[in-house]
Amino acid sequence: MENSTTDSQNPKTAGLNSKSLPLNNRVETGLSRLLADPSIQARIQGNIGYLCHSASVTPGLEHGALALKRLFGPRLKALFAPQHGFATDAQDNMIESPHFYHPYLQLPVYSLYSETRVPTPQMLEHIDTLVIDLQDNGTRVYTYIWTMVLVLEACARAGVGVVILDRPNPLGGTRVEGNISEMEFRSFIGWRPLPMRHGMTIGEVARFASAHWGMDAPLDVVPMSGWQRAFGFSECGLPWVLPSPNFPTPDTAMVYPGTVLLEGTNISEGRGTTRPFELIGHPNLQAFPFCESFNQRLNKMGLKGCMLRPAAFIPTFDKFQGQVCQGLQIHIADSRACNPWELGQWLLHSLYRELGLLLEWRQPPFEYVEDILPIDLLNGSANFRAWVEKQGSRDELLGLQYAGYPEFMDRRSEVLLYG
Repeated sequence: MENSTTDSQNPKTAGLNSKSLPLNNRVETGLSRLLADPSIQARIQGNIGYLCHSASVTPGLEHGALALKRLFGPRLKALFAPQHGFATDAQDNMIESPHFYHPYLQLPVYSLYSETRVPTPQMLEHIDTLVIDLQDNGTRVYTYIWTMVLVLEACARAGVGVVILDRPNPLGGTRVEGNISEMEFRSFIGWRPLPMRHGMTIGEVARFASAHWGMDAPLDVVPMSGWQRAFGFSECGLPWVLPSPNFPTPDTAMVYPGTVLLEGTNISEGRGTTRPFELIGHPNLQAFPFCESFNQRLNKMGLKGCMLRPAAFIPTFDKFQGQVCQGLQIHIADSRACNPWELGQWLLHSLYRELGLLLEWRQPPFEYVEDILPIDLLNGSANFRAWVEKQGSRDELLGLQYAGYPEFMDRRSEVLLYG
């Protein structure tokens, strides 16, 4: 007899539109593996909450909430959203998203960047398993890993299990870069000590938290299949969906660990343009001479992987809205050779030398911290601001960067899931 089961009824293909699958798809995300494998589905017990955002999609671009609602039916009880909201439509730094009821999905959506960044007991009251499916960026100051850590803590208190559906780190998983943040500078952009570029997937960060930060929630990570640590995002064969409003391309993700530092200054990091974090500028910079001198500094130090060009732009919002800014655009030439964190530190170093007192350190509050300069929160230390101000050497910079690395790298190696 002919099998009458449709794709939408078959758990092996639920949520996957085969006509839309990329031909070069090499990586199966945790979501794809869950939708295709009944044995993984069986690991998700009882009533379900789903922490997700716009990038929580299948390779066929179906949203995970739709796929899980079809797969689990009334067991899916609630959705949770990180910073920038369920629709990834809210901007940065203390711009909160409301809770709401989703009329199409017919589910409550609880915002974890609202009056609370922690799921409350009431939100978890009817949840047995909370499924986390977020596209992270592999950078300490990108808040999604800290939302996950706070969820782990809350679920441990509530006796709720946590399942992480793993996704690629757009920066790859081979390189670690930047200093390990200090607890004195703890904030929502650095809740626990991590390097700026930690070289782990969100599932591996969850395992790190469980092993080394005392997170006691029952944790189950559904790994990807086919992902390799050396992969850039373009090698995964997956669609890029903005994980936050100012991340239009994977190249944005690659420069972010360095140019995000400009959030702690009055230098435009390109918000209000179509290439945020790749374009940087200020009304008092001269693009051609600054770009030329900065290029010469990078070449002298042997920093590779990026190409710079003089650029001018007019932000439509944020810093210097409506004003002409001159500076440069960073182009990724070789993501495997790029050191974005060090590039970002030298960019600040050069801007301070060029602009002097016209470069200003942004003042608090920043990510709900009232008494620490934002640049120090971003760095997770005051040492790098001091290094910029005294125009320190590369030896000093690298000495600050590598403090604590041997212990961290040993601990990190214990939780890695991929070769």
